Amino acid sequence: MNIIDKFHNWRRKLRWNKQYKSGRWEKLKGDIEKVRYQTIIDFIAEYAVKNPSVLDLGCGEGILCERMNHDQYSHFVGMDFSSVSIKNATQLKLQNAEFICADIHTFAPDKKFDVIVFNEVFYYIHESEKKKVLNRMMERLNPNGIIITSIYREGIGCWNYFDTNLAQLQFKTIKTENEKTYWKVGVYKK
Repeated sequence: MNIIDKFHNWRRKLRWNKQYKSGRWEKLKGDIEKVRYQTIIDFIAEYAVKNPSVLDLGCGEGILCERMNHDQYSHFVGMDFSSVSIKNATQLKLQNAEFICADIHTFAPDKKFDVIVFNEVFYYIHESEKKKVLNRMMERLNPNGIIITSIYREGIGCWNYFDTNLAQLQFKTIKTENEKTYWKVGVYKK
């Protein structure tokens, strides 16, 4: 990233922390998001090994982990840019779960995972870094591991990275009563 991108990244981090402190992202815990989270959980159940290790990139306040039964994963690692969201997730004290504050542009997990979820985060990665980040995460995927990507609305240009580098197993559009509120969720393997 160039110096201007780094500056904007720093400003974005401040904004996210402020928004989490103000409660702006409480809506992620509501019913409108429930189907999207359940789709991710269903994809894990259908395509991952039994009792998988899960890495949730863009985990926010740990909502995906909180919605899963603790017997649906062996170990859960949530990573988010916002220190406020990570603090809130950590306070949940979820079984076999840990939460890390890090920047996805440089985050390098120290172990491999059966499932890696790009949870509403891929479109925030700077264009010049998308391929590097995806490649780094693919290196941290166990054999027979899967990558699940959830993107709000279209995520223009994002899907090309997954469709070019991975084999798509399933793809689903989750619609709501509000025609402008929908998500696309895909599950992929190497």
